[in-house]
Amino acid sequence: MTLAALVDAGVDPDQICAGIDSLGLPGVKLTFSSTMKGGFHATAVKIEHPEQHAHRHLSDIIQILKQSDRLTARQYELSLSLFSAIAAAEAKVHGSTIDKVHFHEVGAIDSIVDIVGVAIGFDLLGVDQIISSPVPTGYGQIKIDHGICTVPAPGTAEILKGIPLADIPIQAELTTPTGAAIIATLVDRFSMLPAMTIEEIGYGAGTKNFPERANLLRIFVGELVTSSNTDYVTLLETNLDDITPEVIGYTKQKLMEAGALDVYSAAIQMKKDRPAVMLSVICQPAEAERLEAILFQETETLGIRRHVLQRSIRPRQPHAVKTVWGEVAGKLSLTAGHQSVFTPEYESCAQLAA
Repeated sequence: MTLAALVDAGVDPDQICAGIDSLGLPGVKLTFSSTMKGGFHATAVKIEHPEQHAHRHLSDIIQILKQSDRLTARQYELSLSLFSAIAAAEAKVHGSTIDKVHFHEVGAIDSIVDIVGVAIGFDLLGVDQIISSPVPTGYGQIKIDHGICTVPAPGTAEILKGIPLADIPIQAELTTPTGAAIIATLVDRFSMLPAMTIEEIGYGAGTKNFPERANLLRIFVGELVTSSNTDYVTLLETNLDDITPEVIGYTKQKLMEAGALDVYSAAIQMKKDRPAVMLSVICQPAEAERLEAILFQETETLGIRRHVLQRSIRPRQPHAVKTVWGEVAGKLSLTAGHQSVFTPEYESCAQLAA
C-alpha cells in the first residue's frame, strides 16, 4: 500500500521497476494499475514471482541488495535499515540474534520487492521530513508460520515500541511487520496532519475490503507552513502537595537521566490555599509514556496533564573553542540573520577556572 501510494503521489514507477530488476530475482514482475476502493480511485501494486519455499537470513538479503548495480547509496541504506529493523524485532521475539534469525513472510520475494521498492520510492520523493499520524493495528487473530497469534503480531508489536497507536475497530491485521518497519525507520515525528500546503496526494490500495471504510493508505506531499526550525514536544504537568522537597529533587534527576529534555518546578497554591509544587517535564512525544511512568512511581501522583506543544528552535551543534587556558566545550548556533553564536558550557568553564 505504501509503494502504491508513493507512485500515486507522483514517484516514477519505471525507476522503481528498474531498481527491482537490478536485484536479479528471476521471474519477478512488478506492475502498477488504477483501481477503485470503497468508491475512491487509487493505485494498486501487483508482484508476480515464482513459487518459493526458502527462508532467508539478513545476510541473504544483503547479498541480494549488493547484486544491484542501480541502487543508489541512499536507496541501499534505506533498504538495509528497513530489513535490519525487522531482523532486530524477530530476533528479540524468538530469542535469537540478528545474524541467526531467519525471515518468514518478510523474507519472501514479494516482501523483498515491496521493501526495496519503498526505499527507492521515498528516495525519489526527495522530502526533507516524514510525518505520520498514529498507527492503526486492528484487532483479532491471524495465522502466521508459528501458528495463530493476536494482532498485532509479536514482530510487529516489537517494532512499534515507542510509536503512538490509533484505535481503529476493524478485525484485521492493519499493520504488518513491513508497514511497522517503514514507520519506525523513516518517520521523523508523529502528529495529525500538520499545517502545510498540499501539492500531491497519493492513494495506495490494500487487497482486503472492509464494509465501513475504504482500505487505503494516503500520502500527502507538500510544503510545511511553519519554519523548518520547529518541532513538537510533549509537556507533562502534575501538582504535588504531599511529598518532601528531597523526593521532588530526586524525581527531577531521575527524569533527566531517563531522557527528558527539561524538568522544572514552580510554587503554586492549590484549593484551600494549600502550598504545593507543580512539576513540569518537557520531552519528545515518543518518550511521554515512559516518563509518565516515572512520575507515577516516584511521586505517587493521581493525575498527569499532557499537552502537545510546538516550539521554535535554533539550529545548533556541539563545538569547542581553544583559549589560552585550554579548550572550552559548548554549542554553536545560528541566529535569524545567520550569525554564529557560541555558548560555552558552564561545567567546561568551571573546570578550567578550578
